[in-house]
Amino acid sequence: MKFLVDFLHQEVPKSGGTMPAYYRKALFISEVVLAAYFLASAVMLVCTTGVWLWQPTVVFALTVICLLNINRMSARVNLICFSGIICVWLTWFVYRFGWSSGSPNILVPILPMVYFNIYEPPLGKIGYFVGIVAFRVILFAYSLHHTPPDELNHTASLVLQIVNSVIPLMMMTIEFILFSSSIQANERELTINNQTLHRAAGTDPLTGLPNRRAMLDEIEQYLRADPNAQFSVAIADIDFFKRVNDTYGHNCGDYTLKELATLFMTAAADKYKVCRWGGEEFCFFLAGMNIDEAGQEMHDLKTAVRRHPMHFGEIDYSITITIGVEENDYRSSIEQILDRADRKLYMGKVGGRDQVVV
Repeated sequence: MKFLVDFLHQEVPKSGGTMPAYYRKALFISEVVLAAYFLASAVMLVCTTGVWLWQPTVVFALTVICLLNINRMSARVNLICFSGIICVWLTWFVYRFGWSSGSPNILVPILPMVYFNIYEPPLGKIGYFVGIVAFRVILFAYSLHHTPPDELNHTASLVLQIVNSVIPLMMMTIEFILFSSSIQANERELTINNQTLHRAAGTDPLTGLPNRRAMLDEIEQYLRADPNAQFSVAIADIDFFKRVNDTYGHNCGDYTLKELATLFMTAAADKYKVCRWGGEEFCFFLAGMNIDEAGQEMHDLKTAVRRHPMHFGEIDYSITITIGVEENDYRSSIEQILDRADRKLYMGKVGGRDQVVV
């Protein structure tokens, strides 16, 4: 019953002059179909009875008036007009020709318009449902005790049965297509936005690399899939990066970080993952590699960095990196393994830089 409780307590926006585009479109098309139905019924009844009945013309005219004023009325007023016209038509039709023509089916398309109206409160929606059921029951009870003034012949009754079955189903189909398309479009946009936000939350804005949080998630997911999986991690730091900033400016420092990020991503291919760990540090996750294999990969990367020319405006310079490597020992936590890699990085800094410590 929780869904019913949630339904009854849902928050409803204040009704205004603006309707959602999907709702206006569904209402417009439904009223166009309804107007065509009334006009066709008027012609059919003339052919059947031999006289022109003014009532179908009146409801047709009322529907056209509603169509012309659809943008001037709120969603609730439009819904009341739509429902009222159908109820007036049905009351007259049952009174004049009885119940057997299938005309009560025309009530059904009202319900989707009610339940997809975001401005209608929950109790109002339930009230509509109860009202439609009560209205139908009253009409049926009336038809049981009163003989209609006119009786349709077999052919006319059969045609109206078909029309009164097809038209409501057509209107409902149109309404559900528009409503479901709108919901799917909103859901798709929300999903895309959430994915964009998720990527943004896990992406370093300067380099475009994953950030520390994203890297830790990557390693954790890898271990959840196989707690005994082999892997190594490496932390790299740019040597004398402060000197680059102080000598050439922070814009050159940003260029250096972005240039290295591009080099790392190009070199990584499918062999390992790389992220910006913070500041001028980068972290590498080498899945399936032991410390010797990871050390060789990092040594090749260190060499590629040293040979990579840097060009910032008219400035030509080169940089080096120091890297500490550690492998999974199947006992330590991810943080402990990374901490050991960081300590090895520090050893490399103390030992002269531009080296890989395994």
